[in-house]
Amino acid sequence: MVDKDLLSIQEARALVHSARSAQNEFAQLSQERVDSIVKAIAEAASKQATELAQLAVEETGFGKVEDKTTKNRLASEKLYQAIKDMKTIGVINNDIAKKIIEIAVPTGVIAGIVPSTNPTSTTIYKSLISLKSGNAIVFTPHPSASKCIGKTVTLIRETLRSCGVSEDMVSVMNIPTIEGSGELMRKVDLILATGGPGMVKAAYSSGTPALGVGAGNVPVYIERTADINDAVTKIMASKTFDNGTICASEQAIITDKVIDAQVRTTLKAQGGYFLQGSELDNVKRVMERPNGSMNPAIVGRDAKYIADLAGITVPSDTRLLIGEESGVGPAYPFSKEKLTALIGYYTVEGWNEACELSVKLLHNGGVGHSLAIHSKDESVICAFGLKKPVSRMLVNTPSTHGAVGLSTNLFPSFT
Repeated sequence: MVDKDLLSIQEARALVHSARSAQNEFAQLSQERVDSIVKAIAEAASKQATELAQLAVEETGFGKVEDKTTKNRLASEKLYQAIKDMKTIGVINNDIAKKIIEIAVPTGVIAGIVPSTNPTSTTIYKSLISLKSGNAIVFTPHPSASKCIGKTVTLIRETLRSCGVSEDMVSVMNIPTIEGSGELMRKVDLILATGGPGMVKAAYSSGTPALGVGAGNVPVYIERTADINDAVTKIMASKTFDNGTICASEQAIITDKVIDAQVRTTLKAQGGYFLQGSELDNVKRVMERPNGSMNPAIVGRDAKYIADLAGITVPSDTRLLIGEESGVGPAYPFSKEKLTALIGYYTVEGWNEACELSVKLLHNGGVGHSLAIHSKDESVICAFGLKKPVSRMLVNTPSTHGAVGLSTNLFPSFT
C-alpha cells in the first residue's frame, strides 16, 4: 500500500533540494542575464495566454476564457513592462552623501501556493517576480487546478532550459496533499500564499516568513454625486469579469437613499436582477455550505447557472443576482465575499453611515484588502478614504480592474 502523504512529503523535500542547487547557480548571474530570462518567460507565457486560459476553464469550470486570457497577459506582458528596468541584482543603490549602499540578496527558495480561481495567471506572476529577484519557486497547486498549473510550469521550465539555466528554478508538486504542502512551507525561505483562509492561515502558522493573499469582501459606495450610469456600468463590468473570481471584485453595493431608485433602475437596465422572497431564500440556500463557508459549486459561475442551481427563473439577459441585506455577519450571506455573480445591496442616509457600514463589511472577511467609491465630491472621497482598514481604495473605476492595475496606474499585481 502506498502512502500518498509520505510521497507528497518526500516530493516536497526533493523539489526544494533541487531548487536550492539551481538557485545557488542562478544567484551568480548578472542583472542583464536575469532580465533576458524574465523577458523570455513573459513572452512565452503571453503567446500561450489563451491556451492556458482555456485549460483553466476546462479543468476548474470557473470563469471565462477571454477574461482569464486578459489576466494571463497582465501577469506576463504588463508585469514585465513594470519590472523590466528594476535593479534587483547586486548593488541597487549607492547614496554617496549618506554613505549607504543597498545590495539586493535573493531570499532563496519560495513556496508558491496557487488558488483554483486564478491558477495560470498567479503561477505566471509569482514565477516572474521570483526569478526577477533571483529566487527559485516551488508551487503547490490547488488539486482542482493541478493540470493547468502544471502546464504553465512546464512552459516556464522549457523556457528556462532554452535560456541555458536550470529548469529547477521553477517546479510544481505532482502529489499535492495538506501534509506535503505543510512540509514544503517548512522547508522554504519564504511563502507566497494565495488562497482560502485555511491555506493562508496555515502559511502564517508554518514558522516560515509568509505573505498571504486572502479574502476581499470589497464594499463599493455609490455616493449621491456620482455619475450613476457610469458607476453601475463599471461595477457590472468588474463584478462579472471572469465571473467574479478575483478577490478584488465588488461584493456589496452601498448607495444613498436619495439616489436608490435611480441606482436600482440602472442596475436592472444593465442586467442586474433583484432577488425577492422565496427567490432570495433559494439562492441563500445554495450560497454556503453547512459550516458557513462559500459553496464551491457557485464559485466562478454566471448568474443563469446559479439561478438554475437554486431552482429559480430569471430573465435571459441577467448578468448579476442582487440580494438586499439588512445586516452584516454570519447570518447574512450577502454580506460576505462571493467569488461569483452575486452581490449584496444596502442603502444608507449618507457618506458617514456608508463609512461605518463599509468598515463592518471589511471586518466581515475583507480587512487589509480593497474598497471602492464612485463620487464627484472630492471632500467625501478624501474623508471616505481615511482610517479604512484596506491596502487600496479605488475611485471611479472598476474595483477588479483597478486593484490589479488594468484600469489604474497601480503596480500590476496578483499578490
